Amino acid sequence: MQELVQRTWSPRSRLHVGDVAWERAVNSGRRGDTWRTAFWEDDGQVVAWGWAEPDHLSLVVDPERAEVAGEVINWFQELHPDGACSVLEDETHLVDALEKAGYRADDAAPFFTHHRIELSDLRTPVVPDGFTLRHAQPDEVQKRAAAHRAAWSDLGPSKVTDEDMAAVMSTWPYESELDWVVEAPNGEFAATALIWHDKVHGIGLVEPVGCAPAYRRQGLAAAVNLAALHALRDAGATAAMVCPRGDDAYPTARALYQSIGFRPGARSKLYVRR
Repeated sequence: MQELVQRTWSPRSRLHVGDVAWERAVNSGRRGDTWRTAFWEDDGQVVAWGWAEPDHLSLVVDPERAEVAGEVINWFQELHPDGACSVLEDETHLVDALEKAGYRADDAAPFFTHHRIELSDLRTPVVPDGFTLRHAQPDEVQKRAAAHRAAWSDLGPSKVTDEDMAAVMSTWPYESELDWVVEAPNGEFAATALIWHDKVHGIGLVEPVGCAPAYRRQGLAAAVNLAALHALRDAGATAAMVCPRGDDAYPTARALYQSIGFRPGARSKLYVRR
């Protein structure tokens, strides 16, 4: 799956290799039979895949084999006749296939906006006295998992277990040097930012970022993002992307990223059967 994503990636792609790594790994203990995946090959090379999770389709199709998109959508319709699919508005080969199959954009649905930042001119991260910026260590799986659960605790109990985080931290292209934390004076991880580096294209994906409710409004989320972006630049990347919600129902993350220099681009669209 990641090979196809990386081989066909462009700024017009919805998915980065890090999207696949994070989503597959963090849900590794919950996929079961309801998360179906199918591949389309030509002469031993994957040219398309579809992932039903469970009634939402994610798909990647080589733009040079756009005709295969219809086959992926037909496969998904047989599984979930009333399912939905998200694509980036710039992925015209997928938009055309969805519309041909009877799907229409739901303009009232929540959406995500791709943001990009060039790494040539980053601000210096600053944290309050007593807090420390550093990258996570391979043996800190439990603390890293606890930090993720704490960051999302106000949205309901997080399902991410220590085992899930261990899977994330052992999945390519994870690098602990790009998994940054703010360590509080008491030793807790107060905020975290993980970046996945696509070294072929020189671009990193920020996914996910979190700050525990008890530590918010101190600039820690901005600082941990900036620290991770500096590390990404040191690793040879030239740009980074992040994909926060773009609709007004959830503006906080978008405002954070824009405050440190990310600029918005294309948005995702949800397609449903009409």
